[in-house]
Amino acid sequence: MRAVTSALPVPKYHQVYLVLREQLHEGRFSGGVPGEIALMHEFGVARVTVRKALGLLAAERLIERTPGRGTVPLPSAVARRGRPGGDGERFDGLFENPIGLGLHTHVKVLSVRTVPCPAAVAEALEIAEHEPVQKAQRVRVSREGPLSHVTTHVPQALAPFGRRELAKKPILMLLEESGVQIGRATQVISARLADAQVARHLDVAVGSALLSVQRVAFDRRGRPVQWLLGLYRPDRYAYRTELSRVGRIDARVWVNKLPVPAAP
Repeated sequence: MRAVTSALPVPKYHQVYLVLREQLHEGRFSGGVPGEIALMHEFGVARVTVRKALGLLAAERLIERTPGRGTVPLPSAVARRGRPGGDGERFDGLFENPIGLGLHTHVKVLSVRTVPCPAAVAEALEIAEHEPVQKAQRVRVSREGPLSHVTTHVPQALAPFGRRELAKKPILMLLEESGVQIGRATQVISARLADAQVARHLDVAVGSALLSVQRVAFDRRGRPVQWLLGLYRPDRYAYRTELSRVGRIDARVWVNKLPVPAAP
């Protein structure tokens, strides 16, 4: 009989932290952050839980706690999401401009090795099952901590790069430097729960919800050159796109104005 393991719950202080962090980004507390007692009643938690959550926010320089003055949001709390030039704008372009993102974060390479291509990946890459591919696993880190866990498969013939190169440059950039001309990509955005390995690298609880992106990049001839699975912390990344209506006033067709996505 197969054992069933339940996902570990997110600690209460972290839940409070995530909600307050989102509200700070939205500019909810321009007049000051509610006091500890008010937050205790709002979230139904103990004072020590509220203090721990506020401590995390203070450590990220999102709030400032001053005796006698209370807790106030710092300007960076809003600037980091949605204002021109802020981290939020750079991160929001991840799916459309991941190379630009790569220049503002750093990568920790977990592993790089040649493996037989799994069936599902082989189908996406249009190669034979078990054909050699380079499998790389990396964690992308921002100033706030781990942002994403990315697994890529590239046909071995197209992957003349190793751990050192993968730590310095996005794979698309490396592919283009080796002569591959990237043309387009397809991707599926969904959600996935963090398993034990990914949870450890992203510093989240096992079973936490993650934003999942599965993407295939093609060269200009239409040949698949990379398969990617990216798992992103939703508290540190938000996907934003801009749409334009096509047709008459009663048209219900929208097109994405942003560039064709490519993989980091």
